[in-house]
Amino acid sequence: MEWRSYQPLLLPLVPNLRDISVYEAHGGYTQLRRALRELSPAQIIEEVKAANLRGRGGAGFNAGLKWSFMPPKQEGVPRYLAANGDESEPGTFKDRRILEFNPHLFIEGAIIAAYAIQAEAIYVYVRGEYADWIDILEGAIQQAYDKGYLGKRIMGSEYSVEMYVHRGAGAYICGEETGLMESLEGKRAYPRYKPPFPAQKGLWGHPTTINNVETLAHVPIILRMGARAYTQIGQPEYPGPVLYGISGHVQKPGIYELPSGMLMTELIYEVAGGMGSGKKLKGVVPGGSSTPILRADEIEGVRMTPEALRKVGSMLGTAGMLILDEDTDMVRLAYRIAAFYKHESCGQCTPCREGTGWLKQILHRFVERTATMADIDRLLSVANQMEGRTICPLADAAVWPVRAIVQKYRSEFEKVARPVLVPV
Repeated sequence: MEWRSYQPLLLPLVPNLRDISVYEAHGGYTQLRRALRELSPAQIIEEVKAANLRGRGGAGFNAGLKWSFMPPKQEGVPRYLAANGDESEPGTFKDRRILEFNPHLFIEGAIIAAYAIQAEAIYVYVRGEYADWIDILEGAIQQAYDKGYLGKRIMGSEYSVEMYVHRGAGAYICGEETGLMESLEGKRAYPRYKPPFPAQKGLWGHPTTINNVETLAHVPIILRMGARAYTQIGQPEYPGPVLYGISGHVQKPGIYELPSGMLMTELIYEVAGGMGSGKKLKGVVPGGSSTPILRADEIEGVRMTPEALRKVGSMLGTAGMLILDEDTDMVRLAYRIAAFYKHESCGQCTPCREGTGWLKQILHRFVERTATMADIDRLLSVANQMEGRTICPLADAAVWPVRAIVQKYRSEFEKVARPVLVPV
């Protein structure tokens, strides 16, 4: 599909779409009605699997396949769907766009997903700083209740489901699915060991599926178009529309809904209007602060898909691109990222609790011009000892960007470091 002729599906250009009457006038909730009257839960799961809808929260796992991991329903055993709208990754601001402009698409998708896994309750976890967006979402949910799309025996069917909004307290760790569940249960958000996985033992010990807000918003679109047509949008290995968040040193930063697999150069120089103030491109962080940076000479011909970015040593993440110009101080960038992850570490795992502190401390020496050349290798040594040694990926998220910045812009660190004096 030619991206210039693409018509938005997640964020169509319809005024006041957050109002349920406007949403219904444009086909809203028709797929929920069809799902309840014509489709079995298994049929919905198979359709979403066939569409290859991959999670838009960062992991990129097939959503339908994830739903299929739920065990057979047992009498008296509740099941839950948790929608992750915490959106704590710096550089990421796509979910709030859906909540602001098209909340009913997400609500309809969440209800269909809940029906597919036979969940009796949907919990929407949103960071507390999104106060205005939470108010919009809660208003839309109340409209859905008033219309009979939520509650007991929805739309005259045998299926009942409730939807609740939970306000987080702004902790990055709550974006990790098991940390999110701990927080929902009213506990400190220490991520859980896996296995058991949430589908076997999730919220309050019962089967639970966790999906990102943007992921669930795709579900009504898939049922309306059909899996085959959906897979024709963008790249087949990661099909469908994507909300690209472009921030940093570009002429037109913002959220752009376009087909998956856009070329990075197209997004920067055509969609976002090119670099600001006539500066040259220095680096791109492709998918939020945890994804490894790419130099300007590494992005030519690279598409925004997990597979393509993996080949060049980075990740798609949340498709939240940070564009950096030639004046960017990479030493300070690395320090700011390390300071963030040090602050957000929950402290449960020693490699993360202590390692993020060491990363921040060593990088602070470079910022203050007190580091030595030996600190460069010391920094990389600490990073290598953190990766893959913790319960959740927060330590990895701290290591990946810092290590990539140091390795790709090492000369900037050498420039501010003092030489190691060797006694004669």
